[in-house]
Amino acid sequence: MEGLIIQLIAGALGGNAAGAVLKNLSLGTVGNSLAGIVGGGLGGSILSAVLPMLAQGLVGQFAGGGVGGAIVMAIVGLIRNAMANKG
Repeated sequence: MEGLIIQLIAGALGGNAAGAVLKNLSLGTVGNSLAGIVGGGLGGSILSAVLPMLAQGLVGQFAGGGVGGAIVMAIVGLIRNAMANKG
């Protein structure tokens, strides 16, 4: 259970860090955090399925959650921008 909490927190941090770097894709603090939390849970789960040895440690869980959060935030930002430019 604590591994999931670490992944979710890392995801929120990763989503906000990506939003700070990719300003054109940023969803705002709340949006970046929510997308990051979802991505953190997904990223941590995928990491533990693909590379279980990396996902067992605290650093691996934090990295998987953070990277997953950043990726999901960027994808959601891209989709939002594409839909805004379409209309």
